Amino acid sequence: MTRFLIAASALAIAASAAQAGDQIRITGSGTVYPFTAAVAEAFGKATGKKTPVVEATGSGPGIKLFCAGAGDDTVDFADASRAMKKDELDTCTKNGVKEVVQLTIGYDGIALANAKAGPAVAVTKQQLFLAMAKQVPDKDGKLVDNPYKMWSDIDASLPKANIVILSHPATSGTRSSIEDQILKPGAESIASLKDLEGKDAKAFEVEFKTLRSDGAFVEAGENDNAIVQKLEADPNSFALFGFSNVALNGSKIKAAKIEGEAPTMESVASGKYKVSRPLFVYAKKDHLASTPDMAAFIAEYMSAKAIGPEGYLVDKGLIPLPADKLKAEIENAKAMKALTADQLK
Repeated sequence: MTRFLIAASALAIAASAAQAGDQIRITGSGTVYPFTAAVAEAFGKATGKKTPVVEATGSGPGIKLFCAGAGDDTVDFADASRAMKKDELDTCTKNGVKEVVQLTIGYDGIALANAKAGPAVAVTKQQLFLAMAKQVPDKDGKLVDNPYKMWSDIDASLPKANIVILSHPATSGTRSSIEDQILKPGAESIASLKDLEGKDAKAFEVEFKTLRSDGAFVEAGENDNAIVQKLEADPNSFALFGFSNVALNGSKIKAAKIEGEAPTMESVASGKYKVSRPLFVYAKKDHLASTPDMAAFIAEYMSAKAIGPEGYLVDKGLIPLPADKLKAEIENAKAMKALTADQLK
């Protein structure tokens, strides 16, 4: 199966779903893509049924397509590396998607990675904010255009190399996690920006979410394989993306320490590594009758043999849920209980 089938537009998705009912259609997160693609392949081999079509469009665009409506011209599932939002669930409901089931499949860390041949680094969240933000405070606390060209400009312990950080676009769930878990706390660690947050929360949000456009930060799309190739081509560049990419490409790239801790399967699972997030698959319960293979696909995905500690998705870099959470999620998948607004932010 091709690593990525990128959907050009909602129209393309609708056209490809013309034969819906006899083949499951899935879109969404590039981070979750390899896990869902592996399950789709296992499902096709085990059942002899058509292998589900899996596309990577990013969490936000995927959920948008998922919530566009119910029927033969719409997708059945959406992968997401962040939770669905209340307004997105509202859109689903308004468009006739009356019952959405949230399935939590495991965890992933956000890693700062570079090529094996590149420098080994350890950074703080504040340093990452200073490397990525469009504007940063000067010595008097006044916001100025980011003057830092090299990592060593931020801190002498960092490499004497130009700052180049690749990551996902603003519509990505990975980007949302970077904003919430790296950029926001990094900005809050600076006194003048912490004061700004107290005075004007909206202005503070704009500040930590507005990133450089001078080449130091690069929106590199949803194709993580392409990002890995770019890291190999330029050993001084870095990427902020899912740790699963490091686990899958350990011979090519390595992960930096953030706040003194390196991401590993164990450090993410234990909570020692502080930049991590749950991964989700959203199922359109409204399609169960018209796409009967959905129930069997969910059973395959939400099984210990797939997402458990010895499951085949662990080999793909998925960090499994704790035993009690795993049991609860498997039971939730069997019950297919619909998501409610009070479960979301």
